[in-house]
Amino acid sequence: MQVVTTLDELRRARAALPATLGFVPTMGYLHAGHLALVDCARRENPAVAVSIFVNPTQFGPNEDLARYPRDLDRDLRLLREAGVDLVWTPTPEVMYPPGYQTWVEVSDLTRPLEGARRPGHFRGVTTVVTKLFAGVQPRRAYFGQKDAQQARVIQQMTRDLNLPIEIVVCPTVREPDGLAMSSRNTYLTPEQRRAATVLYRALQAAQAEYDAGRRDAAHLRATMQAVLDAEPLARPQYVSCADPDTLQELDGPVDKALLSMAVFVGETRLIDNLLLGYPGGVYPRYVPPGLD
Repeated sequence: MQVVTTLDELRRARAALPATLGFVPTMGYLHAGHLALVDCARRENPAVAVSIFVNPTQFGPNEDLARYPRDLDRDLRLLREAGVDLVWTPTPEVMYPPGYQTWVEVSDLTRPLEGARRPGHFRGVTTVVTKLFAGVQPRRAYFGQKDAQQARVIQQMTRDLNLPIEIVVCPTVREPDGLAMSSRNTYLTPEQRRAATVLYRALQAAQAEYDAGRRDAAHLRATMQAVLDAEPLARPQYVSCADPDTLQELDGPVDKALLSMAVFVGETRLIDNLLLGYPGGVYPRYVPPGLD
């Protein structure tokens, strides 16, 4: 496994790998969810690259950039064991050199949900992912359904910019009690960790209503809210039943829907979602014209 930092090192290493390359962008502090993406990429491509970069431009001024968990040695060991061929660990100076002034923005899809609560977040995400794509030049890139809005935004960006990259969305990986795996779960105290399962329980309650034929969007939102309200340590920031494609809130009976929420448990902000009406509960992969 090659580990590179600079663009020159990356380009030399990339030139020695097959054209059909799978790519998993990460911010490090890897868990089983990341490794599931690597495993999917490994199965579908002759070589796999992973990036590790805590991207400062997607963090707001009062968010957790400084304390975001990091353990590069552990991450590299896990990736080596997973059979990764190339790891790119750029510095902020590599990604945003002095005088940097170019940004990539997706408009409508970034306004609701996370975008409404984290101004500038998705501009940072789409800009850094575009730069990662330009450096690594993958044939396929892998993202988790757990960050549903991010996955949808990246698909839209890839389509709009005519990038020759297939975007594959993989299922959310959960702990045995249902909590979606996240690097931020390490912030939780034992009591908060127990309370954090309320997110998945709220989503499951709404899915049970949907499966039973009670599919009014307001009812699904109210079902999730009631479960969250019963947990004293949970402070919901938003609860959503949205159109999976536009991410706009739905009214009335729904056929397909993205159920999602952001909830503070203590000082830790957690997100989770369920995609209703889609096979496997994930967004279909986006395959650019000419690549299928």
